[in-house]
Amino acid sequence: MTAPPTIRQRFLSKPNQLGVVAVGFSHGQPKPGVEAAPSALISAGLLDQLRDDLGYDVHYDGNVHDYSDIMPAADPDYRNMKKPRAVSAVTEKLSEQVYEHARQGKLVLTLGGDHSVAIGTISGTARAVRERFNGKREIAVIWVDAHADINLPEESPSGNIHGMPLAFLTGLAKEEDKDKPFGWLKEEHMLSVSKLVYIGLRDVDRAEKRTLREHGIKAFSMHDIDRHGIGRVVEMALAHIGNDTPIHLSFDVDALDPLWAPSTGTPVRGGLTLREGDFIAECVHETGNLIAMDLVEVNPRLETKGASETIRTGCSLVRSALGDTLL
Repeated sequence: MTAPPTIRQRFLSKPNQLGVVAVGFSHGQPKPGVEAAPSALISAGLLDQLRDDLGYDVHYDGNVHDYSDIMPAADPDYRNMKKPRAVSAVTEKLSEQVYEHARQGKLVLTLGGDHSVAIGTISGTARAVRERFNGKREIAVIWVDAHADINLPEESPSGNIHGMPLAFLTGLAKEEDKDKPFGWLKEEHMLSVSKLVYIGLRDVDRAEKRTLREHGIKAFSMHDIDRHGIGRVVEMALAHIGNDTPIHLSFDVDALDPLWAPSTGTPVRGGLTLREGDFIAECVHETGNLIAMDLVEVNPRLETKGASETIRTGCSLVRSALGDTLL
């Protein structure tokens, strides 16, 4: 076993304790298979690597949660959303699971699942941070993705909720009625648009572009990365959120070019290299501010030949974020 990470963790009272939640959930989008990702990542040895190579005390309940016991019997479309009650029920439960780890001061790793699960993960860490720091701290989110995932339900071209999580988390798509889907989200769960930064965008819907402009949300596209280089882009992203802010890193593997992560539901050519993805994760780790990470949208069943490559990519991204550097 190597020594635990030496970067001073500013916002974790138990920096070498890692809470892991495995989420086998795919109903935020239409393609089956993404629910198999957590098992594939764990079978590839990811948790063993974090434990044996990086020195983490891993707290994992041994279950890939499919939440079948809370799936609604009926789930008609609502506000143009497909399967809204299923996604709402699962993300509310997941929010509690993440919160239970985060409130204890552990680093939290969630293995998804499609990106709709971020409604649960980010709301859980946001609540825990507000509680732990008596309302004097709020989280920032670095969203690494080919897509902005901030569609208002009524403006979504597909109705798939994995393209909407940030609309709910920022309150732009807020439900006033607590009995409606996502009405469970409260102020304690929310993210400020000023603390949201995107890296890697290259497939953004027209309505989302308008939302980003109107709310002044910081976004770095692949054009920005080509112009400035990944090092400068990450510097600017971190400068925007500030150096004294807890960070939740939400990483969709489709941020990477399909050359590196072909087995994902919505691949877009012209993305990050694996090295650039690892670099982003390493830089976030080096801040000492990382409190949670999501790895989502690995789908082992879409590209048979590319599944093992995508799983290796996912493992590399997680290890990089959790302190696996060469020196």
